[in-house]
Amino acid sequence: MSTTSEQLADLSATTLLRFATAGSVDDGKSTLVGRLLHDSKSVLADQLEAVEAASLSRGQDAPDLALLTDGLRAEREQGITIDVAYRYFATPRRRFILADTPGHVQYTRNMVTGASTAELAVVLVDARNGVVEQTRRHAAVAALLRVPHVVLAVNKMDLVDYQESVFARIAEEFTTYASELGVPEITAIPISALAGDNVVEPSANMDWYGGPTVLEHLETVPVSHDLTACHARFPVQYVIRPQTAEHPDYRGYAGQIAAGAFRVGERVTVLPSGRTSTISAIDALGESVDIAWAPQSVTIRLADDIDISRGDLIAPATDAPATTQDVVATVCHVADQPLSVGQRVLLKHTTRTVKAIVKDIPSRLTLDDLSQHPAPGQLVANDIGRVVVRTAEPLALDTYADSRRTGSFLLIDPSDGTTLAAGMAGDSFASARAVVVQDDEDGWDF
Repeated sequence: MSTTSEQLADLSATTLLRFATAGSVDDGKSTLVGRLLHDSKSVLADQLEAVEAASLSRGQDAPDLALLTDGLRAEREQGITIDVAYRYFATPRRRFILADTPGHVQYTRNMVTGASTAELAVVLVDARNGVVEQTRRHAAVAALLRVPHVVLAVNKMDLVDYQESVFARIAEEFTTYASELGVPEITAIPISALAGDNVVEPSANMDWYGGPTVLEHLETVPVSHDLTACHARFPVQYVIRPQTAEHPDYRGYAGQIAAGAFRVGERVTVLPSGRTSTISAIDALGESVDIAWAPQSVTIRLADDIDISRGDLIAPATDAPATTQDVVATVCHVADQPLSVGQRVLLKHTTRTVKAIVKDIPSRLTLDDLSQHPAPGQLVANDIGRVVVRTAEPLALDTYADSRRTGSFLLIDPSDGTTLAAGMAGDSFASARAVVVQDDEDGWDF
């Protein structure tokens, strides 16, 4: 079975939107998600009955829609979101994968997880409190992760008498801040998640607002999935060698295509070795195909016998990334233990994990004014900063601006496997100047 380029182009346009919600504690994220699911008829009858029963047992007259997403017992008892809650729902116009992320500063690391694959982020603000530090932190994370669309949902408008001036002030402050970070598109919507204003149905209490509801924006926001335009990258996950009577010479390289498309007959380079060959066959779901694209899981066969193992990267010979052992990146520190200069770590990039040393931490981001605090020496939980890491082996690393998949990595504690930081290679914010790091040769091991 073969797949033509025309079929690939048709499949590159999808109706799936991945989005994440974020905001400070008690801004109403879980209530907004619950309202979105309830009013879009995406809640099963038994789920609603369970929420109604739980709400009644807590002395509430109306169903607490936040319980639709706060699934952990600790979340229900404390009335906060702790873990990322993923929800899948659909409308006639689009399918959605939603990540409801925690608002407490202690769980900012979970927001990084939820937003890492999102194409849109909904940042909630309590109309009574306006933009606070955690709002700025979530905007910074969204910008660092290159989330292309950000929605500012000014919630609890019912508690400020639906005043347009309150909404306008908050929208202007947030838009100015997020624009400085390089967020390409910001849409502000005044809502009341509890009352349902402008979530699924337009609000009769805010006739001064003429924009879309939250659901209408989610259904219509343009999401680009032009897979053929991406830099083609194939991290090798497993080498298949059956060595059976039926397949005595079969040698295939299995994995998931991270980006772009690969075709039979295409000249490719294997990194970090730099050896070249030609794709002789592509196997997908037990059948041979002429072309495969992200995020398909396939097995690629090459015309030449090359020493390839897990962690190697296959890329077009004319569009292969450069390899490096000096990684300059922005990281979100997610561990309780600090990250310090001179610390030995493991760096996990796609399917490859290598030993590394933190050579330098040039700066830490100050969220209030977006200034760079120079030479902090270490990063602690929830800090965002620039790092320079020296790896023991070369890595085929793209910049994060070019590829969110092959431009990202994790720093891991080698002693216990704890994830220390999530990294994004290259420049940090789209509109910010890169930090200049002085080269230094002071006796590092590798």
